[in-house]
Amino acid sequence: MQANTFGAVKMSTSEKYVQSLTQIKEAEEKIQKEIDEQKKKVIDELRNFEIHVTKSITTAKSDGEKLVESYIEQARKKANVETEKIVEEAKNKAKTISSKIDSHIVKEIIDILLKEV
Repeated sequence: MQANTFGAVKMSTSEKYVQSLTQIKEAEEKIQKEIDEQKKKVIDELRNFEIHVTKSITTAKSDGEKLVESYIEQARKKANVETEKIVEEAKNKAKTISSKIDSHIVKEIIDILLKEV
């Protein structure tokens, strides 16, 4: 009878060992599945983040280019206004100078021109 009891205990221990191995294997598979799911989530988040960053960079670059173009256009307009102002002042000074030429200056100019002939 002792052999039977020992055999039952031995079988029970073997079964417990197999059962423990099965539980360990199931736990490993469950954990691996959770790891794979978490890894997929992280990869998706990284992909979405990369897409968002790329779009943000593209938008920032476009906005920067538009801002630079705007500043260039403003500078061009300001330069045109200044140029027109300078040209107008030069025209007014030329009119003033030409109206101040007296007969003495005219005679000197004619003398200079006639000396060359």
